[in-house]
Amino acid sequence: MTAAERRPQLKRVLGLGGLIVFGITFVTPTAPFPMFGILSSVSKGHMALAYLFAMAVMTLTAVSYGRMASAFPAAGSAYTYVRMTVHPFAGFLVGWTMLLDYLLIPLMSVIYMALMAHRFLPEVHYGFWLLFFSTGMTVINLFGLKVTNRANFVMTVIMSVSVVWFVVAAARALHSGLGEGTWLSLKPFYNPSSFTFSSAMAATSIAVFSFLGFDGVSTLAEDSHDPRRDIGRATVLVCLLCGALFILQAYLGQLSWPDYNSYPKMETAFLDVSRLVGGDRLFGMVTFVLLVAGIASAVTGQASASRLLFGMGRDCLLPSSIFAYIHPKYSTPTYNILFMGAVTMAGGFLLSFQLAAEAINFGALMGFMGVNLSVVSHYFLKGNQRRGAAMLYNLFLPMAGFLV
Repeated sequence: MTAAERRPQLKRVLGLGGLIVFGITFVTPTAPFPMFGILSSVSKGHMALAYLFAMAVMTLTAVSYGRMASAFPAAGSAYTYVRMTVHPFAGFLVGWTMLLDYLLIPLMSVIYMALMAHRFLPEVHYGFWLLFFSTGMTVINLFGLKVTNRANFVMTVIMSVSVVWFVVAAARALHSGLGEGTWLSLKPFYNPSSFTFSSAMAATSIAVFSFLGFDGVSTLAEDSHDPRRDIGRATVLVCLLCGALFILQAYLGQLSWPDYNSYPKMETAFLDVSRLVGGDRLFGMVTFVLLVAGIASAVTGQASASRLLFGMGRDCLLPSSIFAYIHPKYSTPTYNILFMGAVTMAGGFLLSFQLAAEAINFGALMGFMGVNLSVVSHYFLKGNQRRGAAMLYNLFLPMAGFLV
């Protein structure tokens, strides 16, 4: 048996469809729900335009992830790409900053779900809900990606149903004369009376973070049947599909409630819009879906973090006997999943939702910058691919992604 064959390996169980479902679940189709009020206000009624810009700029980085996944189809994602193409120490730094991102996504989700559950059932202690949700996501991931992906599929269906329900309800309400009273209007993209470039860009910088999680697809390279082909396709498709959904929700929501200064409460503005267009039943569905979205994000975030730890453990940057261990039956990095569950549980008691939210952006952006630089280093500098269209794909596009 060769050294390569003795290296711990994950079982390849996911095709292109499974990867796309994982990515969409991680990003969540309902990401604009909690962002609606603040994005509408900051953009001065141009939330749909902000999401259009955000989709365009994030696709640049998605393409870079796809390029690097084809060159290095390994579970370490950004950590592996930077380590192999830039410098091992740079990869080490990117690995830990990305781990911060993946660690905080499930932590934020668990804290948010515990807060919501405690609000609806205040007689049940907040700490119980932290333990309940942390344990639940850990159990789902322990039984392998087939189980995780089935859970992801169910949760994605539930979230998608709520999006479809809102789209249909908003379209009917607009047809009946609510809000702008029309399905076709440029105002969510450009309203001369309120548009400013600075406000649109400020809103775009916020809208970008609705896409956080699309990069999680790349951590499943060793769980994929054909990572060289499917990881890149899935990453870009997740960006485009989620972007289209976000734009549609923003477009119909702003047409239904045009006055972005009149929300009763900015943080829960989408709940008010959903009640306006669909009544109490849609309001209840959206409230329930926010809880489902938190579960989905927690499960997929923990799965991605455990794969990143696995890549670092296999390279002996962490104790390999623990972090490179693969369960013989379920083909899961069991100790990593348990470690993530324990960290999430402890973090829920120690950190506030706001503090976790403020820290998460740092890790994500460092990782994105590193992946774009990896493309330049691997293809343009070391691979000497500099002629014709190669200049565009190997230098200009990744550098644009880095600068963004």
